[in-house]
Amino acid sequence: MKVLNKKIAPFWILQIIGWSALHIIYVVLYARGVFSGNISWILLFFTQVTGLIVSTGLRYIFRRINYQDNTIPITALSTFVWILAASFIWFWIDGALSQFVNEHFFSKLKLSSYFNYTWSNFIILFTWSALYFGIKFWQEWSVEKLRAEKADNLAHSAQLQMLRYQLNPHFLFNSLNSIRALVEEDKFRAKSMITELSEFLRYSLVSKNFSNVPLSNELEAMKHYFSIEKTRFEDKLEVSFNIDQNAEDFPVLSFLIHPIIENAIKYGMQTTKLPLKIEIAANMKNDTLVLRICNSGKWVDPTSNDNDRKSTGTGLENVKQRLENAFPDKHSFEIIKNKNSVCVEIQISN
Repeated sequence: MKVLNKKIAPFWILQIIGWSALHIIYVVLYARGVFSGNISWILLFFTQVTGLIVSTGLRYIFRRINYQDNTIPITALSTFVWILAASFIWFWIDGALSQFVNEHFFSKLKLSSYFNYTWSNFIILFTWSALYFGIKFWQEWSVEKLRAEKADNLAHSAQLQMLRYQLNPHFLFNSLNSIRALVEEDKFRAKSMITELSEFLRYSLVSKNFSNVPLSNELEAMKHYFSIEKTRFEDKLEVSFNIDQNAEDFPVLSFLIHPIIENAIKYGMQTTKLPLKIEIAANMKNDTLVLRICNSGKWVDPTSNDNDRKSTGTGLENVKQRLENAFPDKHSFEIIKNKNSVCVEIQISN
């Protein structure tokens, strides 16, 4: 019942306001003598009430016309006919009421007056119909726009989840390989790697319901990942963090920088003089987060013919797509290819 009242209320509010305003206009015009002849103010009031009732009837008729299946000419013609019929009905009801004031109303009515009365009613009802359809189509457009935006948001959300799940199995595969290599060699270090992996996966499970997480949470998860890789590579890997405290609370996508770091280790190990050096830096520039991940080594082109070093480019492409979906027109993604290092710089604005 509450939903029904919300749908009906705006129509009746506009009806009462519109016809009341028209009645006031007519009263002012008659009072100033714009229209000739005597008229009963009570009759004038009932004329506007009759108009309100007739227009309400038109509303229920318009709601039952199937405009979507009809052509524009047929729709326009049917609407015109109904407005004209309503104008005649309004006139005859007015005439019947006028008989109480002037019993010779119909007998003395001239053809020109009959036409003028009907034409006046038609203009009013035509204007009412134009406003009715204008408001109706605007409401329908607003609903469709809201549905389209909701569908678009759902599509973006689904795409973000899809891109995210492309990353996690890849990382898990590499981590399990690293643990397997240590099981026979050093059980203590293998257990330590399993602990770090469990903490990393815990972050994955906790953050999966959030599109954004504080940068500090993301960096903490990456430290667990580096602990796993440091156990594997030992002194062949050096990692440093240079994080501005003001940047730690900035919201970023969960697992945003993981594929970048994974690429840095995978291809950096192949192209640099060991140890591989990786630096993660973050700072705020006005209201913009500037995040930079650099590694020693050279850029490996996805189009390279070297199968041992050839990059698929999937990880970085996923990062770019996630940024585009989550921060359209509010981010930048740049790969800086130096002679002995590769940097990925991401900027995200509030």
